[in-house]
Amino acid sequence: MRGVDIDVQAASSMGIVGESGSGKTVMCRAAMGLLRGGNVRSSGSVVFDGDEIGNLPSADVRKYFGTGMAMIFQDPMTALNPVRRIGSQLAESLVIRLGMNKKAARDRAAELLALVRIPDPEATLRKFPGQLSGGMRQRVVIATAIACKPKLLFADEPTTALDVTVQAQILELLSDLRRDLNMAMALVTHDLGVVANHTDYVTVLYAGLVVEQAPTTKLFTSMRMPYTEALLKSIPRLDQPSGGRMPMIGGRLPDPTNPEPGCPFAPRCPYVQDRCRSEVPPLTTAADGHVYRCFYPIGGHG
Repeated sequence: MRGVDIDVQAASSMGIVGESGSGKTVMCRAAMGLLRGGNVRSSGSVVFDGDEIGNLPSADVRKYFGTGMAMIFQDPMTALNPVRRIGSQLAESLVIRLGMNKKAARDRAAELLALVRIPDPEATLRKFPGQLSGGMRQRVVIATAIACKPKLLFADEPTTALDVTVQAQILELLSDLRRDLNMAMALVTHDLGVVANHTDYVTVLYAGLVVEQAPTTKLFTSMRMPYTEALLKSIPRLDQPSGGRMPMIGGRLPDPTNPEPGCPFAPRCPYVQDRCRSEVPPLTTAADGHVYRCFYPIGGHG
């Protein structure tokens, strides 16, 4: 990640979009302090609810987990402990973070399962993760994340490995919970179609760089970045002929350990010009607040 600056406002929903490997998950985990130690090197500032937490010791950052910020991880199949009952896993954070006794925590766990629209909460509390479908497991993961009423929820590809119908249900559930709990959400996805109806604002990442930021409606009606245009064109459409090739973005992401000169998207860009291959375009802010990183934005190609 390089020079990323993102602001998620209270009670709003931010879409963070980009291909696999663009830096979406790394950015969210770094913001939560989950990438410390080992060979990780980081710099910059993380401000949460007015407090600078980026340079706090790990033990102090963990105090914000659950009640301040929480994360839904990508794979519901591996996010839960397979040898512990659902009730035990849900109640754990309530006991540790909120100081509830075991009886109160179990009652609240049942309420949380009802909140995420699981039909028989009491029976589900007694089950193991392997006894639930993928969609039900994802609902349990969501219930665990919102158990302590966080102010900010990172939803990292929350519909991974789920079928299309269940994906839609999970996205609607997250949007409803965000409004009902007055919670901010950062919705991480590779699919622009996912953010279209579930976010207020969108940030597009490419090769660890922010390449476009705008309110969701404005992004779809007047996108400036060729990469964003390519992402939109790669979404399957119902009016496309069956049996044909799926639309895709040619080429591949650049090697982050060996960046080449110029715009990182230049080798894949249909509008590339000589300047793009030698200079990295700076972030430009238009008069309407639309932010983009391109010398020749869409609408201005000659």
